[in-house]
Amino acid sequence: MQSPLNITRFRPRLMNALAGYNRERFFKDLGAGATVGIVALPLAMAFAIASGLKPEAGIWTAIIAGFLISLLGGSAVQIGGPAGAFIVIVYGIVERYGVANLLISTACAGVLLFASGLFGLGRLVRFVPLSIVVGFTNGIAVLILLSQLKDLLGLSVAKMPADVFSQLHAMALQIGTFNPYAFALGVACVAGLMLWRRLPRMKAPFLRARVVQMGMRVPGPIVALVTLTLVSYGFALPVETIGTRFGGIPEGAPAFALPDFSWETVKQLVTPTLTLALLGAIESLLCARVSDQISGQPRHDPNQELMAQGIANIVTPFFGGMPATGTIARTVTNIRSGGNSPIAGIVHALTLLVVVLLAAPLARHVPLAVLAGILVFVGLNMGEWRELTPGHLRHFSRHYRLLMLGTFFLTVVFDLTVAVQAGIVLACVLFIRRMSGLFSVELVTLQPPVLTYRIYGALFFGAAAKLDEAVNAAERAPRGMTVVLDATHLIYLDATGIDALRQLHRAVLARDGLLRIESLQPQPREVIERSGFAEELTSGRPATTP
Repeated sequence: MQSPLNITRFRPRLMNALAGYNRERFFKDLGAGATVGIVALPLAMAFAIASGLKPEAGIWTAIIAGFLISLLGGSAVQIGGPAGAFIVIVYGIVERYGVANLLISTACAGVLLFASGLFGLGRLVRFVPLSIVVGFTNGIAVLILLSQLKDLLGLSVAKMPADVFSQLHAMALQIGTFNPYAFALGVACVAGLMLWRRLPRMKAPFLRARVVQMGMRVPGPIVALVTLTLVSYGFALPVETIGTRFGGIPEGAPAFALPDFSWETVKQLVTPTLTLALLGAIESLLCARVSDQISGQPRHDPNQELMAQGIANIVTPFFGGMPATGTIARTVTNIRSGGNSPIAGIVHALTLLVVVLLAAPLARHVPLAVLAGILVFVGLNMGEWRELTPGHLRHFSRHYRLLMLGTFFLTVVFDLTVAVQAGIVLACVLFIRRMSGLFSVELVTLQPPVLTYRIYGALFFGAAAKLDEAVNAAERAPRGMTVVLDATHLIYLDATGIDALRQLHRAVLARDGLLRIESLQPQPREVIERSGFAEELTSGRPATTP
């Protein structure tokens, strides 16, 4: 017997992937996991620093959350960890509530994610309109680019505010502290990453095949990080580094610590918690859908994936971590490197762990301008800039343009929380308006003593007023008139629709007439019977006196 709560069975994809697992698949996962682990190192540090946290917060999130998401998740190849989409919202939470409250908010978001997966709500994330997803993705990309201007230009701004206009104002006031060395490193990083990505497609005669193969196998961010750090250190360039700002990265594992938890604090964090949970769910499930299409693996289990994301976000805050979700760039890297099971994601986390424990002292020399350049490259690739061009927008409806552009501008001008909330509310309003426009009442015959109407679409709260014309006609009809509603094309009926039908019934009875509803579809018939309106039609008496 199925549970009334429809609780989802907890079954990680790893259990299925191990069936028939062999040595060949293991070595593919080993190589892919090691590659992704190296790619994840500079990204994890950059995401944490851009979010207002220490670099180790991003690294340990990538290790712990990446391990748990691969171990317990519902996708064969998805890689979890800190993501660029969280930068804006995490920075805002840190500035407004502090790091301790970010940890509490992350853990609470993890509880919501786990509960969403447990009760089978994973598939509902797909109902978020594409226009909203595109709008806030582009908005986040713009905010990431703007947030990296300070370190890219080497400006000396003591404390960056949370909102974009205040950030631009603060940077404008300190433009005199512009550091040309930092700017040169950042620009060289972005240019180098663009060139490295195109290297395998180049057919220039001066490039040997071995160099091209190296460009395909060695991650660009690692090449940029190592070479530009050596340049900065070798020439003793006067630029800010991880060591000068944060004192380096601790060599040991982080200690388990409980944040100062209270119910009053949780109540203050409701909005950021909901935003983290919603954004994490959307990011992870969109990433999983993309990985399904690229990898050819069996489709992911969205509910299991949400439960794994929830567990990861519950655990990582106790080790000083930040929010985690599925990451598209690292997942695609995993697939193209040969990853074919969750073992690759586990290896990625272990690779990061080994690198951090062995090479943590070297990270103090990494220039922040280089990490800013890596994030600028991430932001440029994250944005779907073609979606914002007039030539592309004119192919879509006004509703799509309003939702997408509205979400984009709200994300940039206000914040992601406002944008997502306003976008979803606006999407609901526009959906109701569109659905109400599809409902119509058509007069078929007017041959006394019979008045016949045909109704189309969904008779719900947004369209019930359209039945008023039939009510007014019934009130003016001769006595003893029979009103027939042909419901062949009525596909949906709700409580407000039942109330509109009752008003029509009362108007007909007031003129000593009869109301008949014919050719009902299953859903409207069930609602009419369950509400008791079927008995009212049979008895010829309304349930209440008008």
